[in-house]
Amino acid sequence: MKTLKDFNFNDKRVLMRADLDVPIDEKTGEITDDFRLRLAVPTIKHILKKGVKQLIIMGHMDSPEGKVVDNLKMDKVAAKLMLLLGKNVYKTSDCVDINLSSLATEKIILLENLRFHAEEEKNDDEFAKKLASYADVYVNNAFATCHRAHASMHAITKYLPGCIGLQVEKEVENLDISKMQKPIVAILGGAKLKTKIPMIQKMLVQADSVLLAGAMIFTFYSANGLEIGNSLCDNDYITNAKMMLNNEKLILPKDIVIANASLETGIMTVPYDKIPKGVLGLDIGEQSIEQFKSELRGAVTVIWNGPLGYCEKKPFDKATAEIARFMGELKCHKIAGGGDTADIIHKLGYDKNFTFISSGGGASLELLSGKGLVALQALEENGK
Repeated sequence: MKTLKDFNFNDKRVLMRADLDVPIDEKTGEITDDFRLRLAVPTIKHILKKGVKQLIIMGHMDSPEGKVVDNLKMDKVAAKLMLLLGKNVYKTSDCVDINLSSLATEKIILLENLRFHAEEEKNDDEFAKKLASYADVYVNNAFATCHRAHASMHAITKYLPGCIGLQVEKEVENLDISKMQKPIVAILGGAKLKTKIPMIQKMLVQADSVLLAGAMIFTFYSANGLEIGNSLCDNDYITNAKMMLNNEKLILPKDIVIANASLETGIMTVPYDKIPKGVLGLDIGEQSIEQFKSELRGAVTVIWNGPLGYCEKKPFDKATAEIARFMGELKCHKIAGGGDTADIIHKLGYDKNFTFISSGGGASLELLSGKGLVALQALEENGK
């Protein structure tokens, strides 16, 4: 796959797809975490140093479903990029039908939210052609969306020569499990087993041990004939869970923190096989935390994807926070999947203690599961 070093950007117009989907405070409208914007900066600076005529940046925020939503406009993103780059960033009023000749003196242009047009998520060819008409070269640096066949990621590769940016290059290199040093310990959490099955199966082959937590563990307990109370269970995947239970690499928690439906009463820790009827399992207990630590101590590489409990509410965030802190102290390679996992690590302030934190949730999940990413496949197939 072509990278930035394969192109001469001198006097060229470059169209860069970036990860701009930053969280916005509903009350103030301010950006609450600029992690993804900061990850875009190295690629932007690299391109600018190569003597480009113009750099046109495009991206999306949230899912406005083809409608213009005021608090999802790119104004705050443009302002933040100006601070990070120390350069002017001109933001357009739309992302298509822009008269670039009137903006000839602007070095950096930021297009309005792509998803204000339904054609973006529909992978519409005509929409992609309009975007492609702005530039001579296309750069995909939006790893978090690489698993989506959207116009600015997929269809556009048919109309412009292109390559991946620095962040995508780092993601692909760091999430390649075949290059990771053994022993590998994978710690996987999250709510729905459905979304994690391919990754669990891949890790059961490639890793040396696979520690499971999060609400998806209750499907495994149910598959083993155990009482799980009113805990979340993916009944459609009981058979899958039964099959994976036979693998000795799979390690499930020994104790569970439970509570009543209100989440305020009946909070206690019970053995995994003594969960009462009518309660909810919301975190893993102290014994399981120590069990996981013991496994992690022997790792040369740790892969972490997904929270270990119901992190949105205390005290059910305890195991996730404790394991994040412990992992930060380990002297080994530590790879964290994006999405919720990355958010947790950043909020706890442990990000500097990890070897690599992915910028994409679903994309990192698919890559770690051994799947190809459709946007990158299109770029490689259509590469000129």
